[in-house]
Amino acid sequence: MASKRKTNPNRFVTAELLRRMATVMLPFYGAVAARDGFARQWSRALLALDLDRMLKLLRAVSRGARKEPLGIGTNAIGYFVSFSAAEPIGQYADGVTIPPGTVQYTFETRIHRAVAKAVIPLYRSLAGNPRFAASLARAIRGNDRPAAIRLVRSRIRTAALKEIAIESSGVALTFKFKSTKYEYRNLFFQDIPGA
Repeated sequence: MASKRKTNPNRFVTAELLRRMATVMLPFYGAVAARDGFARQWSRALLALDLDRMLKLLRAVSRGARKEPLGIGTNAIGYFVSFSAAEPIGQYADGVTIPPGTVQYTFETRIHRAVAKAVIPLYRSLAGNPRFAASLARAIRGNDRPAAIRLVRSRIRTAALKEIAIESSGVALTFKFKSTKYEYRNLFFQDIPGA
């Protein structure tokens, strides 16, 4: 008897999905990078596990976030904003976090701002350049890490970007800045509730 093959959700990552995610998140990352006061408010809300405040702050700076039904989560070392997506993906998420198990109740505003500044060109290309978004979606679908690395590095130039991986139907970017002992990851990926 033939075993049932699991559907690989990577096959369903589209340029449209990446563009929707980037359109919502780009103004947020822009606000974090440009406005120290906003970034500090975000960090305070995150460390207080105040999801309502975080969602309010996100919607205050992103018109796209006001139009989308979003979920938001934090574990006091990072955050994720989740979007609805066509099945079998279901939900797609974007965020910044320190890797779990490293530390608790720590989120450095200055490092969040540095990560946001670094990723803005990538998100700008995803939101505004359909060909670029299609190329990255194709790399994710094909689990083509060299192509993903090439595309991401063409937009993110900082030496603090240490690793680029395809994970969970998305991309994980690991940053290590000299002014912190922690790695920070910017990720967009399939969000599996309860996983």
